[in-house]
Amino acid sequence: MKKSIENLATSKITGGRRRPLRTRRKYELDRYGVETLTGTHLTVTRRVRGGHTKSSLKTTDFVNLSIPGSKVKRAKILKVLENPANSDYQRRGVICCGAILETEDGKCKVVSRPGQDAAVNAILIK
Repeated sequence: MKKSIENLATSKITGGRRRPLRTRRKYELDRYGVETLTGTHLTVTRRVRGGHTKSSLKTTDFVNLSIPGSKVKRAKILKVLENPANSDYQRRGVICCGAILETEDGKCKVVSRPGQDAAVNAILIK
């Protein structure tokens, strides 16, 4: 996917073609976001600008559940109940920030960004 954030070859007001003055840079490349699903734990690591790495979560079956007035507990995800970000995400069972999950301990709301943080953190809903 050679897609760029900015369009280097824009058109003129008259409708003529404008040739780009330079080619795209490596840092201008765009990537698809990682959509986390339920399944066995799988992490994707990629190299980014500056020689650093970014980790994202492809699939997971556990959530770090924060119970108010108690400690953080690891709970098994049963299914994705609701996803207000996108109705298509709800149908497909994509886990992202704001999603409501059904766990062994009850309903919880995801507060982390698993596609960027490589962890699913949630708060228990009463």
